[in-house]
Amino acid sequence: MPELSIRFRDWEEPAGRLPMGDAGAHHRVGLTSRHLLRDGRPWIPVSGEIHYSRVPRERWRERLLLMRSGGIDVVSTYLIWIHHEPVQGQARFDGDLDVAEFVRLCAELDLHVVLRLGPWVHGETRNGGFPDWVQQAPVRHRTDDPGYLELVSAWFQRLGKELAGLCGPDSPVIGLQLENELYTEPGHLLTLKRLAREAGLSAPIWTATAWGGADLPAHEVFPLWAGYGDGFWVDAADGWAPNFRAHFFFSHEWDDPGVGADVRDLQALEQTSTASEPGVSGFPPATCELGGGMASTYHRRIVPAAEDIAAVANAKLGSGSMWQGYYMYAGGLNPAGIGPVQESHATGYPNDLPVSDYDFHAAIGAAGLPSRAHAALRRQHAFLQAFGSDLADMPSVLPEQQPHGLGDVQTLRWALRSDGRSGFVFINWHQPHVPLPTRRNVHLSAELAENVINLGPFDVPPATIARWPIGLSLNGIQLRSATASALTALTDGTLVLVAEAGIDVVVDADAEQSAEGDVLRLTAQDRSATVIVIAAADADRVWVLDDRLVVLSEHPVWCDGGRIFVEADRAPRLEILRADGRRVPALSALAEAERARAVQVSQTREFGPPLASYGSFGGRASAPSPESIAQQAGVFELEDVGEPVAGTRRLLEIEWAGDVAQLCVDDEVVADRFWDGTPWTVDLDTVPGASGAQVSLRILALHPEADVWLDVAALDRRRAEIEPLAALDAVTLSRLTTWSASLSELG
Repeated sequence: MPELSIRFRDWEEPAGRLPMGDAGAHHRVGLTSRHLLRDGRPWIPVSGEIHYSRVPRERWRERLLLMRSGGIDVVSTYLIWIHHEPVQGQARFDGDLDVAEFVRLCAELDLHVVLRLGPWVHGETRNGGFPDWVQQAPVRHRTDDPGYLELVSAWFQRLGKELAGLCGPDSPVIGLQLENELYTEPGHLLTLKRLAREAGLSAPIWTATAWGGADLPAHEVFPLWAGYGDGFWVDAADGWAPNFRAHFFFSHEWDDPGVGADVRDLQALEQTSTASEPGVSGFPPATCELGGGMASTYHRRIVPAAEDIAAVANAKLGSGSMWQGYYMYAGGLNPAGIGPVQESHATGYPNDLPVSDYDFHAAIGAAGLPSRAHAALRRQHAFLQAFGSDLADMPSVLPEQQPHGLGDVQTLRWALRSDGRSGFVFINWHQPHVPLPTRRNVHLSAELAENVINLGPFDVPPATIARWPIGLSLNGIQLRSATASALTALTDGTLVLVAEAGIDVVVDADAEQSAEGDVLRLTAQDRSATVIVIAAADADRVWVLDDRLVVLSEHPVWCDGGRIFVEADRAPRLEILRADGRRVPALSALAEAERARAVQVSQTREFGPPLASYGSFGGRASAPSPESIAQQAGVFELEDVGEPVAGTRRLLEIEWAGDVAQLCVDDEVVADRFWDGTPWTVDLDTVPGASGAQVSLRILALHPEADVWLDVAALDRRRAEIEPLAALDAVTLSRLTTWSASLSELG
């Protein structure tokens, strides 16, 4: 394969401050035309979406700590109006709706906050988050109609009573988002900004979504971009759309006209040319809504792989993104007790979603368990925590040999971010649906300001998602290059790399090298440096915690209150990686755990015959009604799911196949799920009454001709059946607890 080359190019314009926030709003956070600032230093934030109103309050702390241990430093959340005020004049901010307490908790955990005010938010909620009484009001919604503004002003004033005291110079609130996916009303965004300020809400950054050609008011809002590798907003019969494919390539184009296009078409909004493209607006590119997963709609049930999610994020970072954010990062459940609040055909939306389930296949699922995407993303985030301040001053450069369109599966996808002396080579050789071949005998050449870095030859297998350092200085020793991804730098200066599967690790340094296990010593005259290389097989077990503490654990890990915690259903093993070797600390358990055991199940009603169609809307299949499920579903009694025990939590895992499943307590539906081939995990200790033998399961069979899109594994199982697909494969219960040790005792 011929040599692939790239040439460093410096910034075209000098950096300038952007005073687009509120004067004196924050001591720590600022914005320039190149990047954000925190405490006066360049900063690439990593934000993750979690909806406090979709997560039980008793799980907030643990969920936020798990986000933090995944490298999240900014928490973003919608304020979903219909959750708070389904009845006019009876807004609630207690329990799971106590947004002020949620913000205080984020502050305690040293997490910044972006409040996405709306008032229209979408978020797969009915009416886009408007309460029914707002949706039914005789006004022109999402405009400066005086009647509409009167409703919004009252809502913002109510939010101000809860949150104004938490805004200001020392606040964790660093950003306020106005509306969501509003394309043609720049004047209305300014009105919303004024109403929010009048309610006492302030922040150093005001944001608005820019994708889809949104017309935004110049210099008044920070434009945010999206990047989804697949989405439910296309029809069941549609293939992998070009706007999805594009996100697996390095590019300096930031718009994604496909995000939410079905809703945009439904609302008959016209696209306009945007005034928010980088280089026109002067704002740095911020990819604040990368797909951290994907919701399952009835007609299209996407299961993104960890590599899909990580590849999109890596591509944006290599392309020059200055803000990495995910929707969603932590899934949840729609609140109970206020009726169905999900997006549905019944309320005029193009998609039917589960009544309660909002797991989103996120990095942290609705039951609080991290997925493989969490592992893949947290390695990128650890990289940003360690090197983000330098990376923010490095422009992105694309190679001379570019792919020949979105169908090119031969040309290597790579990019460079560099300041001319050092930097990082980004490689993105993964995409879903259309396999990529192994690229053989690859040679890369990066021409910097004063020297040329050559890498190779090496083979690049599929699923390579890499960030290789070049030109780094390690205690005065020049590291010319390394064919392994930079993870972090320990407080003593030790560089930590993670090997790529199928690629030999080659460290090219101006020093003698000696290896002992995973530790590489570099020595040159009177200087020395250390490099730790983590094997590719251990990559998913790597966690980088507070103070750059690097640990290996197959179970969730976080730090809190001077202690390190591991959550598991068995005694965990925790390894701490240091320059002088690995340590295995002694951990003490909070309570008695229980490994997964089979739950005894008895079927009390056979599967009824499903329908090929339960109706449609806009050409998309509609979900079966509650009555259809109640009449035709097979019913299974779970004979003993145990009782709540202090210091533990019970996880119920259901492996099943079919169309729709419902979990019931005393015959009342408490949770639901559309089948997509993945197990369904439920945190039973957040379900009132879920104990003993009071829990049952309903499964509706999937008709062979039902017009629903399934991912490969689920589709294969469906095709293997001639009759309607319905099965309960296994139900298991585990009891998790936490093990911990004092950080001061770890040395």
